[in-house]
Parts: sequence; C-alpha cells; structure tokens
Amino acid sequence: MSQFFQIGERVLWNPATGVAQVFLRAAESFATLTDLPTGLGPMEADECEIDIDVFSAFVDTLIDRYTRSNHVILRSLMQGFTATAIVLVTRGGGHLPALQSSDNPDIASLKELSQHHDRAMVT
Repeated sequence: MSQFFQIGERVLWNPATGVAQVFLRAAESFATLTDLPTGLGPMEADECEIDIDVFSAFVDTLIDRYTRSNHVILRSLMQGFTATAIVLVTRGGGHLPALQSSDNPDIASLKELSQHHDRAMVT
C-alpha cells in the first residue's frame, strides 16, 4: 500500500504507507519546535492534502532553525525530514526564502540532500 501527498489532484509524492506515517509524525514533532502548523492535512483514504502556503512557511522556518542551530543531534534529526519537505515544496510550487543564502554551507548541504531525495521520491 501507499499514500498520496497532493495538492488537489496533483500528486507530489506517493511513498509506502510506513514511510508516509513516519513523515507525518515527524512533521507533527517539528511543528512543536516551530510553533507553526505544518500545512499537512490528515491522511484520509490514503491521501494527504497539502496547503502549500502553510507548508512552505513551516519548511522555511525549519530551514532557518536548522542553519542557526549548533546542536549536532537536533540538526541530524532535522536534516532528512527537511530535505524531503524541500522536495515537496519545490514540486508544489512553494517558495523557500531561507534557501536563497548561497554562501551558507548548511544550505548547500540541504539542497544537495534534497536533490538526492527528489530522485528517490516516487510520484
């Protein structure tokens, strides 16, 4: 079985059910870190509707928090989720101003990982 992350009828990602569940739970966890809504709707009938504007703001805040943190474990926990979320925002046409810093090696690392994830994320 698989789940669909989508905007309307446009599917952005179609991961296995277990992967989708982990991603959604991680989003909920990171929402407590940012004090922002995730923009991810509930999984209903194997579909999760994304509010791209809200999700983009959430992910942009995570990117900023990631780059400002010096806590090795927190950054490690955030990295994979954030890279995956960047792919969804990009596929959904959202905007991530925090990614515009071209001289920050942390941004470059997130972009590289998100490109790797993009190739692995089935639609």
